Amino acid sequence: MENTKEMRNWLDAFKLNHPFVIAGPCSAETEEQVLKIAHELKNSDVSVFRAGIWKPRTRPGGFEGIGEIGLKWLKKAKEETGLLMGTEVATAAHCKLALEYDIDVLWVGARTTANPFAVQEIADTLAGTDKIVLVKNPVNPDMALWLGGVERLHMAGIKNLGVIHRGFSTYEKTKYRNIPEWQIAIELQNKFPDLPLIIDPSHITGNRNMILEVTQEALDLNYDGMIIETHIDPDNAWSDAAQQVTPDALKQILKDLKIRKVSGDTADFTQKMSKLRANIDVLDANLLDLLGKRMKVADEIGQVKKENNVAVLQNTRWNEIQEKMIAEGGKKGLSEEFIVKLFKDIHQESIEHQEKIING
Repeated sequence: MENTKEMRNWLDAFKLNHPFVIAGPCSAETEEQVLKIAHELKNSDVSVFRAGIWKPRTRPGGFEGIGEIGLKWLKKAKEETGLLMGTEVATAAHCKLALEYDIDVLWVGARTTANPFAVQEIADTLAGTDKIVLVKNPVNPDMALWLGGVERLHMAGIKNLGVIHRGFSTYEKTKYRNIPEWQIAIELQNKFPDLPLIIDPSHITGNRNMILEVTQEALDLNYDGMIIETHIDPDNAWSDAAQQVTPDALKQILKDLKIRKVSGDTADFTQKMSKLRANIDVLDANLLDLLGKRMKVADEIGQVKKENNVAVLQNTRWNEIQEKMIAEGGKKGLSEEFIVKLFKDIHQESIEHQEKIING
């Protein structure tokens, strides 16, 4: 699959003067709920109304979606409001029903993207469709797997494609429900700059109070749009209550978002950016030099451990370093999340250097 300007045709066809917006409840619960939310969103920047019809649950016993009857409600909502309709599909049966009820936007969920067999089944069922088909990133941080899902759909002759960044699962405790790992989405964007990229701040944050912050960060990174879970009574939603916002809250978020220019167009801007980027280049070179020197010390430590038959990993020492660096990083305006990730990577590289010495 090669990047082409035609990848943006479906998005350009909306002729929007604002980011593309998909919004609606995590789950369709009742006909009244679906219709009420849709009517409250019809006179806003929302282009597509979303509602989950089938909900994959980690463990059995939870609400797993209303099923086919919910598609009838979406069809009615489309007739009454004029909004396009969207939902997640995970099987061939889901796809066939969605097409039967003329759903406009389909997306492959994170759990499904992680399974190439399931994605291929969806691609085969939707082959040649003119519907918009979006692919969420897989639950694990694997850009190749994410892109592979898009490629399978592309090979099935589906032209109207895009991707949704919903964050990645982690065993670590962070402020996010699913950590963004922005660099993975940025790498995909660099490979396919014309493939529409949509942020899912609801699933990244798991917290309605962080929706604006994460959406703004995505727009600052040139994302094309957003998918935000919206409910008339979020606290009593049947699924993912904490991350849903009311229609009024959504409209305020859309109002508060700042749309940045892709680049500055004045000589003063260009001159200032050139100086600052030159400064960054020098600092980056210094960082690499320091890291190289640090690893030479790690090599020496590995040699001493080898001579004394001592294990590479010293947990007490590592915990002391981590606590110290978090404290020092905070004084310099660096987040704990960044410090932990940075020094874990440095520590891992140091371990690998020492293992080469000890086992060499």
